[in-house]
Amino acid sequence: MSMAASCSRSTMGRAMTSNDAAPIGKKSTGKITILLADDHRVVRQGLRVLLEKEPDFDIVGEASNGLEALRCIEKLRPAVAIVDLAMPQLNGLEVTREITHRRLPSRVLLLSAHSNEQYVLNALKNGAFGYVLKSSAVDELVRAIRHVHLGMRYLPPAYSEAAVDAYLEKAEKSAGNGSDLLTRRERQILQMVAEGSSNAEIGSRLFISTRTVEVHRFNLMRKLSLHNSAELIRYALEHLPPETESTRKT
Repeated sequence: MSMAASCSRSTMGRAMTSNDAAPIGKKSTGKITILLADDHRVVRQGLRVLLEKEPDFDIVGEASNGLEALRCIEKLRPAVAIVDLAMPQLNGLEVTREITHRRLPSRVLLLSAHSNEQYVLNALKNGAFGYVLKSSAVDELVRAIRHVHLGMRYLPPAYSEAAVDAYLEKAEKSAGNGSDLLTRRERQILQMVAEGSSNAEIGSRLFISTRTVEVHRFNLMRKLSLHNSAELIRYALEHLPPETESTRKT
């Protein structure tokens, strides 16, 4: 089980030029502020050690799950948020979607084990500025951070630079699945159901009543044409990032 990360400020491919936004999140010292969000403490620690070797990088905080990541990003407003695609409570795609919806200035760089095109398209569709594979060398991650900070898109080198605009257009036009019909709250609850959380546990994490959770579950089942909890759990496991299944309670 991962130990809790801290939201407080800490003391411790190829570029895609489809977005010409100005750099954000530099402190008066000229450093690029970065938040690390991953549910494995050893991964966060490893990333910190590697990234702190860059003199212009400043790791301002860490988060161990999606809800905590969102709270940290709202509080710290880092230039770049490095977010694991599959995290408990709120996956990386939903974190990205929330940041976009709330118009927070931080830019998301998703870290993923999946090179499948659909994951990349979903990342772009939800507002991510970059997508880096966990198998990448640290030099590529550093390069991706710098490009995302400058407002440029970054995808794995396998996705040719010439295809940037095509991928962005494809992401915008890609057909959604049934979960696109759900509200943000319903998608959050869907993931927690897949993780095996009870209505009471979900309510506690989201600061809503158990009755409200039950209403959301009913509504999302109706929208997805599901008839019982077993079908709901099956649907959730089939439509969430694969690693999310590993967080399911036994």
